[in-house]
Amino acid sequence: MDVPHSSSSTITLGRLATDIGFLLRLAQVKVYERYFREYGDRHVKPGEFSVLWAIAHNPGVRQNVLCQELIIKRSHMTKLVRSLEDRELVSRRVPDDDRRGVELTITEKGQSAVDEIASWFFTFEDCLGARMGSSDRDELKAHLLKFITSESTD
Repeated sequence: MDVPHSSSSTITLGRLATDIGFLLRLAQVKVYERYFREYGDRHVKPGEFSVLWAIAHNPGVRQNVLCQELIIKRSHMTKLVRSLEDRELVSRRVPDDDRRGVELTITEKGQSAVDEIASWFFTFEDCLGARMGSSDRDELKAHLLKFITSESTD
């Protein structure tokens, strides 16, 4: 497989061109490029929305559980939650029974933001892969879910 290069030439990648990890990375880069081209002016990164969405749907979720489920490094999650808290979108609470734990809850302002963002975020998501056709798109999602669960380290 040859991959177009930015100078309109192509480079040969050999086996790398069919490597699952490499292809997943290229797909993610393509999605993010399109996202930031179309929605970058809205100042909400996909990861931020994912965290807000998950907290909104799991009130009181423990921060460490959220890290594990969304596969976000603990240090990155701490910074992200702090930023969301500074913007008054989430609140943190240390439970009495576990002083090391942190429970996260969406604020009223955060819920309003989630509701607003969701309308255009999921419209964007629904457009991804539209040229593939709905059955191929559904099959891709099913295969990605199967891949994710098959690679689980639990």
